[in-house]
Amino acid sequence: MMNKKITAGKIVSILILTIWAISALMPFLWMVSTSFKDAEVVHTVPVEWIPKKPGVTAYQEIFNLNLIPFGKAVINSVIVTAIVTFITVMFPAMAAFVFAKIPFRGSEKLFLLFLASMMIPGVVTIIPNFIIIRTINLTNTFAGVALPFTVNAFGIFLIRQAMKGVDNAYMEAALMDGATLPRIFFRIMLPMVKPTMMTLVLLQFMFAWNNYLWPLVVLGMNRDKWTLQIALANMQTQFGNDEHILMAGALITMAPMIVMYLVTQRYVQTGIMIGGIKG
Repeated sequence: MMNKKITAGKIVSILILTIWAISALMPFLWMVSTSFKDAEVVHTVPVEWIPKKPGVTAYQEIFNLNLIPFGKAVINSVIVTAIVTFITVMFPAMAAFVFAKIPFRGSEKLFLLFLASMMIPGVVTIIPNFIIIRTINLTNTFAGVALPFTVNAFGIFLIRQAMKGVDNAYMEAALMDGATLPRIFFRIMLPMVKPTMMTLVLLQFMFAWNNYLWPLVVLGMNRDKWTLQIALANMQTQFGNDEHILMAGALITMAPMIVMYLVTQRYVQTGIMIGGIKG
């Protein structure tokens, strides 16, 4: 009798999860379907989930827009995301190495100060950051977009926790063999906290790729420097009735995040567990 109840419960759970998964996937499936339709088919009733005559017209049109340089925006997003992801992973990793393995006077207080900065909403710092960027003449530049992210308190915390779980014997043995601190950092510590590093890479990549407000503030109306998010926002106002073009743009924007997740997913769960439990 107990087995029957457990089996029935599992069946109900599977059905509920299946319905939930389908509901969650429907917007994405509709976006994919719409991006391969022609303009006249988008508003047909009933909805054609599988287009009778699929085409890539929307993808051709989106890269030939006169008012919005979509192709240039793709390149700009790749550049900005690469820069921001690199500095928001490597700089915190260096700081975390010092906090975890090179004790100095006041290190704990300084680390707590970094943690306290996590409680400040990012929106609050936009105006001070912009004033600084404007003062040093970095407006309308990718450097101006990336500079405020050189300090990543969350990244320092996550990697520090992982590095504290690495046995000090590895570092001591390397020092006895004459290894320098940079060599220990790159050749020993980083490989040993690879899951946490890859988790942070994924999180920061998604943040940088999806960031809209700060690039808009720094880059302004310079169309040649627009990122994908700014380009998509302007497309919504100019091509509101051309859903197939908008959906094509949204799908192109999502593709790198999906690829990045597939590449790093096997590290994510391990990295979060290590960063949250160790130390």
